[in-house]
Amino acid sequence: MTVQGKLHKKFDTQQIKETFKKREFVIEYNDGNPMYPQYVLFQLIQDKCNLIDNVAEGSEVSVDFNLRGRSWQSPNGETKYFNSLDAWRVSPVQQFEAQGNDAPPTPPAFLDDAIDGNSMEADDLPF
Repeated sequence: MTVQGKLHKKFDTQQIKETFKKREFVIEYNDGNPMYPQYVLFQLIQDKCNLIDNVAEGSEVSVDFNLRGRSWQSPNGETKYFNSLDAWRVSPVQQFEAQGNDAPPTPPAFLDDAIDGNSMEADDLPF
């Protein structure tokens, strides 16, 4: 899964056990309504903890992650469920300006004659 947003906050790496470490960070995610941004907590584990070392808070990033979930049974028999978003890649998003050579490349034009309704064979799908 991938999400794009602004790096809102990054935390220090935590050494949980001798053989396990993690680092958390928060992405400000706009899911279509800028009045109500979502603040989503991700975690980096083990050798991935340094992926955000050179990314400044406030930068636009793309985060590739896996959705993880597990259950836990308390001593009194109650079952609880936990989710985590395990990031495995964090990439800066290129910001383009509307002027000069910094503009994004124009997508390739479609060929107008590539789809000709009169040339379709009887068994061809119309899409």
